[in-house]
Amino acid sequence: MQNKGLVKLFAILFGLVSIYQLSFTFKANSVENNAKEFANGDAVKERKYLDSLANEKVFNLGIADYTYNEVKDKAMNLGLDLKGGINVILQVSVKDILKGLADHTNDPVFNKALDDASELQKNSQNTYLEDFFIAFDKIKGDTKLASPDIFANRTLSEEITFDMSDDQVKPIISRKIDESIVSAFEVLRKRIDEFGVTSPNIQRLGESGRILVELPGVKDVERAKKLLQSTAQLEFWDAYKGEQMIPFIVQANNVLKEEVKADTDTTEVADAENADSDSQIDELLGEAETDSTSVAANPLLDLIAGQGYQGGPVIAKFREQDKQTVLDYLNRPSVRALLPAEQRYAKFAFGMPEKNSELVDLYALIGNRENVPPLSGAVITNATQQYDQLGKPAVSMQMNGKGAKIWEEMTSKAYSQGSQIAIALDDIVYSAPGVHTGPIAGGSSEISGNFTLNEAVDLANVLRAGKLPASADIIQSEVVGPSLGQEAIDSGKISFLIALALVLLWMVFYYGKAGAFADIAMLLNIVLIFGVLSGLGAVLTLPGIAGIVLTIGMSVDANVLIYERIREEIGNGKGQREAIQDGFSNALSSILDANITTGLTAIILFVFGTGPIKGFATTLLIGIVTSLFTAIFITRLLIDWYVNRGGQLNFSTGITKNLFRNINIEFLKKRKVAYIISGTLLVISIGSLLTNGLDQGVDFVGGRNYQVRFSQAVSPSELVPSLSEAFGSADAKTFGNANQVKITTKYKVNETSAEVDEEIRQSLYNTLQPHLEGISYDEFISDDAHKTVGLMKSYKVSPTIADDIKKESFWAVLGSLIVVFLYILFRFKKWQYSLGAVAAVFHDVIIVLGVFSLTYKFMPFNMEIDQAFIAAILTVIGYSLNDTVVVFDRIREYFHEHTGWNLNKVVNVSLSSTLSRTLNTSLTTLVVLLAIFIFGGDSIRGFMFALIVGVIVGTYSSLFIATPIMYDSLDRSEKKKKLNTSAEEVPVA
Repeated sequence: MQNKGLVKLFAILFGLVSIYQLSFTFKANSVENNAKEFANGDAVKERKYLDSLANEKVFNLGIADYTYNEVKDKAMNLGLDLKGGINVILQVSVKDILKGLADHTNDPVFNKALDDASELQKNSQNTYLEDFFIAFDKIKGDTKLASPDIFANRTLSEEITFDMSDDQVKPIISRKIDESIVSAFEVLRKRIDEFGVTSPNIQRLGESGRILVELPGVKDVERAKKLLQSTAQLEFWDAYKGEQMIPFIVQANNVLKEEVKADTDTTEVADAENADSDSQIDELLGEAETDSTSVAANPLLDLIAGQGYQGGPVIAKFREQDKQTVLDYLNRPSVRALLPAEQRYAKFAFGMPEKNSELVDLYALIGNRENVPPLSGAVITNATQQYDQLGKPAVSMQMNGKGAKIWEEMTSKAYSQGSQIAIALDDIVYSAPGVHTGPIAGGSSEISGNFTLNEAVDLANVLRAGKLPASADIIQSEVVGPSLGQEAIDSGKISFLIALALVLLWMVFYYGKAGAFADIAMLLNIVLIFGVLSGLGAVLTLPGIAGIVLTIGMSVDANVLIYERIREEIGNGKGQREAIQDGFSNALSSILDANITTGLTAIILFVFGTGPIKGFATTLLIGIVTSLFTAIFITRLLIDWYVNRGGQLNFSTGITKNLFRNINIEFLKKRKVAYIISGTLLVISIGSLLTNGLDQGVDFVGGRNYQVRFSQAVSPSELVPSLSEAFGSADAKTFGNANQVKITTKYKVNETSAEVDEEIRQSLYNTLQPHLEGISYDEFISDDAHKTVGLMKSYKVSPTIADDIKKESFWAVLGSLIVVFLYILFRFKKWQYSLGAVAAVFHDVIIVLGVFSLTYKFMPFNMEIDQAFIAAILTVIGYSLNDTVVVFDRIREYFHEHTGWNLNKVVNVSLSSTLSRTLNTSLTTLVVLLAIFIFGGDSIRGFMFALIVGVIVGTYSSLFIATPIMYDSLDRSEKKKKLNTSAEEVPVA
């Protein structure tokens, strides 16, 4: 092998970088385990412990020290199913949407109805819109909803006319509100997709305007909250020069002196429990905090902590904690009355905090009566993260034609007056540049400021995804436990280690010392996969693990292909060195074709897929690259090292030396029987899918969530069997503290009557009674705000996998199959090969779906179709293609080598010669899956069962479906080309 030194260097560097990346995961886990021990089940205490370590040095690598925050940033992200994360419920402001639909009218009846509806909501079970209609009907008098000052405006003129009655307008407004909430849902989903491979769960809760978002990990909760809540209201304002506002600031201070004097009472409320928790943490860290406050003599001037520069837009600098106080002072009616006539619409806003400083700049923007900016973010057509002239992260934007024209006018004015333009996002001024080179044409602009790289990337993502149609307030946020359950995760780890040990032992048993070298390469492959995932900041989920299982199978397959070719070469009488050289060379084509077809599938799935599909594709792509590197280069490096030292490798043991040797099975003679078997299975599967359907989970059909609190900590996995018995299927996971659980079921999901709700609550109470310590049913369901045990909250949830995601998933899979068809056509030069491979994939997928459809009612484990099942189907597709392409590669090779053989013999001998590799790869993959299926938790058995069925069917189809279809689809003349020189002519059926 050439360039051994380069391969060694790359392997060492690659391995060290992966270990370096993974070391942060191990350290983060260690710190978090310490926090759990300290908190003893108290989630709030645990969070405070970790928050207190945020900027403490906790990891010393010798070359550098890292704080806990830095360690967490570099640690591997785990998905909701494996780690849990943050559960956020957002309330989209229907009030804001109504204001927008009414074109921000000043109509007193409309605005009074909005305020009255807000009051009604405090004690109402209605939606905000229903209460708005009630409030409006009470006070409307002669005013109509179809008034030109309310909804019969220019924006809605095509749908609402002046002559419409209120009853005609209400359904239109209801539909518009619903469309806006759906729009908010889509914007949030786009933002979350842009946020990274987070595999989130996002659902709409009923018709209330509430949206549930679950984000994996609690790594960067604040960043996630900002991403979700940001309305992305981008605005461009002309700015006053700072010195123009100084006289006003001085006058305001004088007025405030008198007003603040009359209101100097302060109240301090301390929570004893939190104080006790904080003091324990401080004691543990050897720290104590002090606080001192003083009453200012000059309420406003004394808060100034810095000055702006002459001619600049900054009035003054203030401490970040004083921002709200300053804005409250400046917006008091008595203070605003001091503004001169030409400044009476001035709008005060703060800038971004300076880096490594707690100071923020105060700006005065040139406002107007309507409080509408000259230019808004609606004109932005694209936004990308770039770097400014100083090399700092910035966001570059491009505007449409209308925006470009207004932008040119604004920059022309700023250039001629020597003033600045403030660029504000959600009322925060990000930058206020001056214009020094003349008007800016073309609509290009840039937001620069004290951004971190993440902030710039997030801002560009948010601007691209679009603004929310209304503000979205977080009304609840909780830390949730892993949806698979901790016990399932622990047993899953053990089962994976057992499976891995069995594979490693099998390779040594079958190939002897050479198997040990393959084992070393495979272990390095696993380290590299996890290291790269960690370095990229990707999120590892159950679908991701499916991708890793597939790549481990492909890694074993690559080594098996190489070793089987070397055994063939040795069997043909070649010496050890020559056999190794030729074995690696001859196996390379099969390995590359198999991995490229799977890789192309993964690329299409990554580009066009969403959610679980993208997570699966990410790990699969990484695994393909690392598997090729370790199988082709690392295994070769180890073998060459051993042989060069005089070692002898037989690539077999005494037991396996002649195993699968000299096999000659007439596969094509059995193809008609295979067609009958497969045809029967396909008919049964399709029939069952059409009549029996699939057991679709909450991800697909929606369901109900119940938040239940117990007096003591409970294990969700202990509750699931009895809940599933009561409701057919149910899921439970820790929600906040260890004594609180969120239960999800799809039981009677399409029925909304009060009787059904009562039935479910009663069943829930009966099922959970052993854990409720004697409380009555009435106490369990009561609305008492002070109760500490029982049903705390319930709500209906929409499907996680929306219709458009289903469509995108379908088109992503179909697109990947088209690409695979074209690649196989390119490599094998005959469309019949492509047809055989794709037909086998369809065959495998339909049979797996059919098995689930036929057996879900009586299997002793959950066989619901959820997001993880999608990943299982994708794994089946990848495995089927990999298996089929290896067989096709051998057929192509023999076709050109043995020109005297007829096609029938070429196919049969090719299938027989690859049988050892086919069975070896399938058995090792099945060993992994069976170990996880048997020893893993109940919650992943359905997922593993799909993979097991897929591997068995995929192995069968590569031998008895893909190749026979390819053979039969070749036209008769193509077959006869091989008959003219054959002495062993076999009639073609």
